[in-house]
Amino acid sequence: QVQLVESGGGLVQAGGSLRLSCAASGRTFSTLNMGWFRQAPGKEREFVAAITWSGGSTYYADSVKGRFTISRDNAENTVALRMNSLKPEDTAVYYCAATRFASSSVAKNYGSWGQGTQVTVSS
Repeated sequence: QVQLVESGGGLVQAGGSLRLSCAASGRTFSTLNMGWFRQAPGKEREFVAAITWSGGSTYYADSVKGRFTISRDNAENTVALRMNSLKPEDTAVYYCAATRFASSSVAKNYGSWGQGTQVTVSS
């Protein structure tokens, strides 16, 4: 099972940018489809973005499309989420996740999760 560690969260003003990173351990990273999810207080965990094992395909939630970009570096065992034009409603704990199945927006399809990193966007 792959171990995932997120970093890069913080406090930013509305309109600002942040880059989240997720470091993965294990030699199987390049075979895994990866995703980013987020969970705000009192809300369910929601899909943000996903990327296939090769990086050839990416998927986004409508709420972040055009503002967020997911990418990966299989040589470095990392996946990143670049977040631009941040809004207060983007405030949440952001989680990195890995799946051996097809890329998905469904959290239960992901078998490995990081501990999360807090993103707070002030208005």
